[in-house]
Amino acid sequence: MKISMLERSVMSHIESGWGAGPSSRYEQLAERFRPVFKNIRAGAIERELQRQLPLEQIAWLKQSGFTALRVPESHGGLGATLPELFALLIELGEADSNLVQSIRGHLGFVENVLNSGSSAFRDKWLTRLGRGEIVGPAWSETGDARQSEFSTRIARSGESWRLNGRKFYTTGSLYSDWIDIGITDENGKGVSVTVSRTAEGVKVLDDWNGFGQTLTASGTAIFANVAIAADDINEEIHFRYSPAFYQLIHLATLAGIGRAQSGEVAQQVASRTRTYSNGNAPRAAQDAQILQVVGRLRGAAYSSGAIVLHAASAVQRAYDAHFSGDQEVENHAVAIAELEVSQSLNVVSDLLLNASSTLFDALGASATLKPLALDRFWRNVRTLSSHNPRIYKDRIVGDFAVNGTLPPEQWRIGVADKSSV
Repeated sequence: MKISMLERSVMSHIESGWGAGPSSRYEQLAERFRPVFKNIRAGAIERELQRQLPLEQIAWLKQSGFTALRVPESHGGLGATLPELFALLIELGEADSNLVQSIRGHLGFVENVLNSGSSAFRDKWLTRLGRGEIVGPAWSETGDARQSEFSTRIARSGESWRLNGRKFYTTGSLYSDWIDIGITDENGKGVSVTVSRTAEGVKVLDDWNGFGQTLTASGTAIFANVAIAADDINEEIHFRYSPAFYQLIHLATLAGIGRAQSGEVAQQVASRTRTYSNGNAPRAAQDAQILQVVGRLRGAAYSSGAIVLHAASAVQRAYDAHFSGDQEVENHAVAIAELEVSQSLNVVSDLLLNASSTLFDALGASATLKPLALDRFWRNVRTLSSHNPRIYKDRIVGDFAVNGTLPPEQWRIGVADKSSV
């Protein structure tokens, strides 16, 4: 029985060949967002070609409740588990990988709130997040940034403080309502402050000039004498499983790209009327070697998604362990989550780097035509793979395998880069 592309687009996760979702309610949860994903994907190539920032598409995610997935139902969210979140991020990444990365800092901020030991902080922010408000990151510094402290600082001014500094890799902050900023306080301690993106003295520039993930607004934010109230300051820098969490978002984005490129190439092959003189069939859609290339693309996408969801379960265990009341249990769960993500990182990256290059073998020179924008897949995969510190991962995994050494704590003040790590 043959299945048309239209029929395939309305199938469940299982019937589409991507496997079961991470929970019994996943299909019901995903159906809420799939019309939004479909609309996002419809304009993805045009936005890429014209460099149109996805402001409208970010608004759709807010309005649909997607940005409040992890927020408890009691505060207006959907109370999704981490595996459910990552499965949905793969689907969003298939629609447009720029959007997953653009809300990555926001998703991390939500985890910070959920893990916070301050009930006042949790209640304040869960209410805002449940309303759909989103928070962008401003942590990474370039130039003369030091590992021991941030150059972005606050200084006392009467009963309040003033914030001054400059950040880069402020991914998605241009699209956000709030900006969460890593700073050094007047005592030399690393803390964070969260300010309105429209506050006086806040300026976010659209100056990201990377060759991939071009619409993520990953550029500069400037803070000039911004007023800071006492309750804007948060001494809880980041949740314990944050390295694994942030890196796994990149892997989910890669898995989404894998699905998108395998689908677009399959569609191009299906509609292709030309073939090579030394081909195996009168049409590309019947050529066994061409079908083999397409099959490998889909296999890479399937395997990547399966790996991401398996690792997401480890991150969920780390989250659950935070509330166990046993520090040793939490420490171990966090380390194992980091190990599982480290074991996944290079495998997924290599699968998609290879697939985004070999996809052109299925279509020939016509695949390089700009209107198809197939080159965006390699550019985006290469950019995302460069964001993760992948050269260190195999060493960390090997050290565990040989010596039983658990992964080290990865972030120190001044290098707590929540956008590029």
